[in-house]
Amino acid sequence: MFKNYLKTALRSLFKNRFYAVINIFSLTVGLSCCILITLYIAHETSYDRFHTKGNRIARVIMEYNFGGGSTTTGNFTSTKVLPAFKRQFPQIEEGVRMHQLERVIAYEDKLFTEKKVMFADSTVFDLFNFPLLQGNPKTALSGSKKIILTQSTARKYFGNTDPVGKILFISSTRTPFEVTGIMADIPVNSQMRFDMLASFSSLEANQERTYWNANYTTYLMMRSPDDIKTVEAKIPGFIKEEMKDQGSVHLTYFLEPFFSIHLQSPYDSFEPNNNILYIYIITGVALLILLIACFTYINLNTARSLERAKEVGIRKTAGATIKQIFVQFMGESVVLTILATVLTVITVWLLLPLFNQLTDKEIPISLFYSKTIILSLLGAVLIIILLSGSYPALIVSRFQPIKVLKGSFARTSSGNTLRRSLTVFQFGISLFLLVSTFIIQKQLHFIRNKKMGFNREQVIILPSDSKIMSTIGVFRAELKKIPGITYVGRAQHSPHNIIGGYNMRSAQMPSNAQLNVKADPVDEEFIPAAGLEVLYGSNFSEKDIANVQDYTFDMDPALKNFPFIINETAARQLGWEPSKAVGQKMFLDDTRPGYVKAVIKDFHFASIHNPIGPLVLFPTQWSSILLVKTTKGNISTILAGLENKWKELAPHRPFQFKFLDDEFNSMYTSEIRLGKVFNIFTGISILLACIGLLGLCSYAAQQRIKEIGIRKIMGAGVTDIIRLMSADFIKLSLISMAIAFPLAFLSINKWLQSFAYRIDINWWLFGLAAVIGLALVLFTTGLLAARAASINPVKNLRTE
Repeated sequence: MFKNYLKTALRSLFKNRFYAVINIFSLTVGLSCCILITLYIAHETSYDRFHTKGNRIARVIMEYNFGGGSTTTGNFTSTKVLPAFKRQFPQIEEGVRMHQLERVIAYEDKLFTEKKVMFADSTVFDLFNFPLLQGNPKTALSGSKKIILTQSTARKYFGNTDPVGKILFISSTRTPFEVTGIMADIPVNSQMRFDMLASFSSLEANQERTYWNANYTTYLMMRSPDDIKTVEAKIPGFIKEEMKDQGSVHLTYFLEPFFSIHLQSPYDSFEPNNNILYIYIITGVALLILLIACFTYINLNTARSLERAKEVGIRKTAGATIKQIFVQFMGESVVLTILATVLTVITVWLLLPLFNQLTDKEIPISLFYSKTIILSLLGAVLIIILLSGSYPALIVSRFQPIKVLKGSFARTSSGNTLRRSLTVFQFGISLFLLVSTFIIQKQLHFIRNKKMGFNREQVIILPSDSKIMSTIGVFRAELKKIPGITYVGRAQHSPHNIIGGYNMRSAQMPSNAQLNVKADPVDEEFIPAAGLEVLYGSNFSEKDIANVQDYTFDMDPALKNFPFIINETAARQLGWEPSKAVGQKMFLDDTRPGYVKAVIKDFHFASIHNPIGPLVLFPTQWSSILLVKTTKGNISTILAGLENKWKELAPHRPFQFKFLDDEFNSMYTSEIRLGKVFNIFTGISILLACIGLLGLCSYAAQQRIKEIGIRKIMGAGVTDIIRLMSADFIKLSLISMAIAFPLAFLSINKWLQSFAYRIDINWWLFGLAAVIGLALVLFTTGLLAARAASINPVKNLRTE
């Protein structure tokens, strides 16, 4: 019996190759989208799960303000937090402080810039599962100037020789570090992906002096998972007692469960976080595409049912039961779905590298063979078989042989409402995605083209260090000899992402009434290099920079007089109109008294997710980057000149550069990725929806074939037939728009609310989507209507 059903199913699919190919294609596309997204979700939700103690670990989040202005919150702490908390709260079993830096590493003739050098306490191995292949986890980071390498890093420097005990020289100071261990490469699904792990004591950061100077990340491991909430509840009272002599200063800490950081924290870890909202969105889109594929299958099979009505009628007359007919048609669904599944596996295997590029991930193909993915695939196949195959099989198996054989079956309306509903749903999904894509792309265009208040084009970022700073005058003069280079400014942070947290107050404000502010130490060429606009006052001069050269942190504040450049927002928060701020006395962190030398126009020094805040620029002799402004010209020639000069002036570190506009775009990686995903999935959904529309139109043409013949005999032309056939589908598309457009507006408007600066949702975007939708309907239905109208009407009317 089974063999007979299989043969019948294969013969039927082969006989109706056109419909079979469309069905297999639709299901393959839908399944492939679902499996790729499932791989992505499985990868994202697996972050850090290899740490067996992760459910007991929490990251410390700091929140503070100085009695006025906005509150600053972030994943930073001072070195004091860990020892103070560990003494105070017995629930804390252990903790670790971590700090990731970029360092130049030298060994013999090898010289590399390592971007991921992690400094950590020796307790790091007590919290995290970073297995050491060589070395003792208890002593490998115990003491200063010790370093552990990952396997791949060890091979890069030492080849196949044993590196343990060898010496690496770090930074421009060429500080010697002893290699004390080798560890396995960090998994790709980790929020910490470093290449070198150095002892935290090497930073020589004071561990007990203050809760400020918060530049480090602290993780705490509790004795049980429930202790995380217990300790968090006790922290405010403890800190209040610690800060009782600090006036109106507000300081507290929160604890983030370690496993929730990657998807649910607004604060990045050492690797960029993802957003759980984007996971939900991309999951929903993939499921909607799978539903479109299933509905396409249902519509096409229902449309074909008329062609097979007489076959079913004869089978029933010959004694076939409803069950046998149902099993036969379900068998066809099973065969077709299995074929689509095989193609899906091949498609996923071929497309995974491209999908990794799209999502900027490193999802291994081995994840495809995991139990979760296999069960997900089998579950999806079972749902498709039941959802897509059962309805057509049930309808066909219930055909009445008398009506079929008498030719009256064509006039039945059975299942018409459901088929129309499925078409409305399919088309609605496509329109929803189409409108969402338009708005996302418009917002991305807004981000790329919005005037940020600084010049991000033709600006090159170079690294800096103490050796370069010691000869900055000569260094700058030599670089400016290169044709096309106009300014070489120095700073701690690039103008697109200034993150240095400070506090400020005017001379009229009490010392305990501080305002949170971002600040960047710069020199006299930073403002012209960045293209900032000075509204009032004047830029720093070389004399300003020279005057602060001898200032030290511990110096009597009365002997200091810093010139400051503030933005408009900072002026207003200090209580001044920007035009009247120049010359006013102010303080930065109370250790830097001075006056306002200039006010610059507000510019976006952080993501446009956030409103522009207060900013202070102050002169300094140190920096971490050089900002090189170039004229429009042959950038490759300028880069070649920079590289030659670099090798001559800074042979102690490799030549590396970044473009400011690339760094700016990298801040919106998640949004750009979301836009690409919507582009692709919208195209897929529209294609599948058109195929579904093709199925319903084919069904309608078969039902009205004699009506079309009569109308042609009565003088109707091809245009009239197309208008007749398209009218119903235009109505369905209008219903789809009425449902999809409000839902799209509500959904995408919520996404836009995450941007402090965003586009307005224009009505014409919906109008454009409507025009495209109607054009697709007319094109798809018009093709089939024209085909039906071209058939000889005499042939149709003679056919019973």
